[in-house]
Amino acid sequence: MSEDAIKQMKQAVAKAAADRVQSGMIVGLGTGSTTAFVIQFLGDRLRKGELSHISGVPTSFQASVLAKKYGIPLVTLDDVEKLDIAIDGADEVDPAKNLIKGGGAAHTREKIVDSLADQFLVVVDSSKLVPKLGATFPVPVEVLPFAVAPVTRALKALGGQPELRMGVKKDGPVVTDQGNLVLDVKFADIPNPAELEQTINNIPGVVENGLFINVADVILVGEIVDGQPHVREMA
Repeated sequence: MSEDAIKQMKQAVAKAAADRVQSGMIVGLGTGSTTAFVIQFLGDRLRKGELSHISGVPTSFQASVLAKKYGIPLVTLDDVEKLDIAIDGADEVDPAKNLIKGGGAAHTREKIVDSLADQFLVVVDSSKLVPKLGATFPVPVEVLPFAVAPVTRALKALGGQPELRMGVKKDGPVVTDQGNLVLDVKFADIPNPAELEQTINNIPGVVENGLFINVADVILVGEIVDGQPHVREMA
């Protein structure tokens, strides 16, 4: 599929998600290429007067910068007890609406924000749908720098193949917004994603991992149908 077709799918699903936000809502703002379009469309709606009095809780430095660019007022988790809706992308979505997230190394903040929302709305293009988690994407694990070696050994003992995520256009590893490192862990099979999520998080030194189990409420999927972008809600 062409880059232009993928962009059209992402824009279509992002617009459909932004259209679900109502005036007065507190909105979790996700991280990544599709959610960047959501933030842009929310800004457009505010500017046109279609929306008013919304507040955003960003999940990353990227989301914060974009929200400021498009005129979305920001609040922190110190200011609010819960969110009305959180909108975020995913790297994989299985038929049970479980996710792998963390391609942008923001999954720790994303999981906190997404879990606090009354509704967690996931926006993806059709390439992110998989029959089983781990089919195409490793599980990102955010780790304290001090603990990389022992956590690597523990993940290998679980049957994973961990690799330290290295920076692009930067010498050395990727550093998260919290100042931690990311291990991308490939598993040959993930028979019980919920159990693996808990097991990984119980390893001392692990901050959070990218398995999002029983968190997503609604999945909007952008597709190309007969050459045109189309959005459907996953059953």
